[in-house]
Amino acid sequence: MDFDALLLLSFGGPEGPEQVMPFLENVTRGRGIPRERLESVAEHYLHFGGVSPINGINRDLIGVIEAELASRDLPLPVYFGNRNWEPFVEDTVALMRDNGVRRAAVFSTSAWGGYSGCTQYQEDIARARAATGAGAPELVKLRQYFDHPLLIAMFADAITAAAATLPAHLREDARLVFTAHSIPLRAASRCGPDLYERQVGYTAGLVAAAAGYPEYDQVWQSRSGPPQVPWLEPDVGDHLEVLAKSGTKAVIVCPVGFVADHIEVVWDLDNELAEQAAAAGVALARASTPNSAPRFARLAVDLLDELRLNRPPQRVAAADAVPGYGNSVNGALCTPACSSS
Repeated sequence: MDFDALLLLSFGGPEGPEQVMPFLENVTRGRGIPRERLESVAEHYLHFGGVSPINGINRDLIGVIEAELASRDLPLPVYFGNRNWEPFVEDTVALMRDNGVRRAAVFSTSAWGGYSGCTQYQEDIARARAATGAGAPELVKLRQYFDHPLLIAMFADAITAAAATLPAHLREDARLVFTAHSIPLRAASRCGPDLYERQVGYTAGLVAAAAGYPEYDQVWQSRSGPPQVPWLEPDVGDHLEVLAKSGTKAVIVCPVGFVADHIEVVWDLDNELAEQAAAAGVALARASTPNSAPRFARLAVDLLDELRLNRPPQRVAAADAVPGYGNSVNGALCTPACSSS
């Protein structure tokens, strides 16, 4: 399969105080989220001057991907589009058409299956092509990559680096805790039985083994919505409280569910969780996310080459591989159809 461009498709984020509320309104449109809740979340962004780190990280990543493409003698243009903020993917796809792009691969900043991790990006692609109209380029989403060797290696190395920041006498007994964005239980099987939860658990196990941790915990974070609606649990803050009461003196938290330092990482973990840990007398080290690391760019181009050169997918295999995911290049259970199931 030949491509003449690559599109990096992401969630988006505000880049100034005046953009915060419009951005949050875009994210929550149609969900009936009270204004007071949006104002509360807005404070997280305003703590950082109203600027989410995600757009800057993605622009840096695009530069590294372009360098990786050039190193493989594949000088494709790389475009940038978002779901919820500028540059909106609809505008980007129209620009691609005007520039003569006929078929582009789409690399999304989510490693996962399920609705929000995969299918919603398929919907973004379909919406952008429909908005562009005649001449819209064909857009082919690259597969889920939660089990790609480079992703596993980046998180394993990040855990090792985080552990080294702890006081020396606490490192050996530090508890490793993986965290990912929680989702409502009613959405957990929307695109396959507990697909997202199983993939996160599988990745956590692969990363823990690669980092040399036979024991670890898997928790969730950043839930929102009314308290009566059940989400995946336990929450990372609640779990830290349990660990502290049990006598744990050091924790390494790995945000395995995030490929970049979203607000949910820098606020929920680096601020709220860090303050909670300090108050409880627990030393806390946070592992980094891939962000714009060269290996993340290599991962993106590897996925492109799987289609471009008809190469078999690179996956870390284990005895407890995720059932129902499939072995095809594009994976399974990641189509717009599952949005209505």
